[in-house]
Amino acid sequence: MEKSTLRCVSLMRTVQKLLLRFQSVQVISDLTVVMVLMVRNLHILIVSVIFMTGCAQMPQWSELPNDAHCISGKDYIWDKFKEKKYLCVENPEVVRMPSYVQLLEVPPAKTMPVVAVYDFQDKTGQRKARDGIADFSTAVSQGGTELLIDALKTAGKGTWFRVVERQGIDNLVRERQIVRSTRQEYADDKSQGLGPLLFAGMIIEGGIIGYDTNIQTGGRGARTLGIGFTRQYRQDVVTVSIRAVSVLTGEVLLNVQTKKTVLSYGSGGDVFRFHEQGTKLIEYEDGVGNNENVTYAVRTAIEAGVLELIYQGHDRGLWKVSDGHRHPHLSDGTNDAHHIGEKEENE
Repeated sequence: MEKSTLRCVSLMRTVQKLLLRFQSVQVISDLTVVMVLMVRNLHILIVSVIFMTGCAQMPQWSELPNDAHCISGKDYIWDKFKEKKYLCVENPEVVRMPSYVQLLEVPPAKTMPVVAVYDFQDKTGQRKARDGIADFSTAVSQGGTELLIDALKTAGKGTWFRVVERQGIDNLVRERQIVRSTRQEYADDKSQGLGPLLFAGMIIEGGIIGYDTNIQTGGRGARTLGIGFTRQYRQDVVTVSIRAVSVLTGEVLLNVQTKKTVLSYGSGGDVFRFHEQGTKLIEYEDGVGNNENVTYAVRTAIEAGVLELIYQGHDRGLWKVSDGHRHPHLSDGTNDAHHIGEKEENE
């Protein structure tokens, strides 16, 4: 037994020397290597590795969402003997991206322009990429209009734009007709007429104009004596275009294009080794992948575009950003920290 242990330790050191040549590859712990090389029973090996894998998370079934949580591999093995079912249940959350916070922090406008959003379409023509099959699902969200309206109403905590409903205008007009006919039928001296609809002075147009995949890819890996590790990543880019059009003249007053990267990352390791003179096989595989939410990326790009639209409108004299707010840059891209303060307002 002692000779076998010495051989395992010597082999372990050889593996560590080879893996240390790859800086981004995590060196497996001494205890894990010894167990992988010494354990002769496949079931014992799998149980042991899962017990020692701290990052392995198993979802737990719960009828109550508040009780749902991710448990460790040790708890999973214990509950496996109880034959429980597992399902990940998560509570909903309100997501506030950095661009959302920047929009909130914009000081209130002196005069709130009335704007309309008719449609903000997906113009990429891209479909979700899946290996070996044709997917009819689109690569980006089809709710661009809703995301744009949300960004416009978020600016300055709702103190920047007065957004009028245009996408569901048919439903709005139909409901107003119902109200008008009902009031006429049951009219009395105290009944009031239905107020007029607001008309917009500016239309916000545009769309999601690009979704480019595999802009940047890379990874590292190592394998020796049946033990291997890999890490890889991929970057996609989503591009959004927003423009403001004057209702009176049809002139395009403002135009902004923004982009946001979409990162995908994965890492994993595996063991594939024969022992007992090649009569028995040890095989184990583990890994994890993280994909950035594409809808959040589109939302961030739209929010950044609305923020730039506000600054660009200030530069061109369409409105004023006040209260000493520090402009991050001019619309031509120069980073001069243009200060918007009382001196400029008095002019």
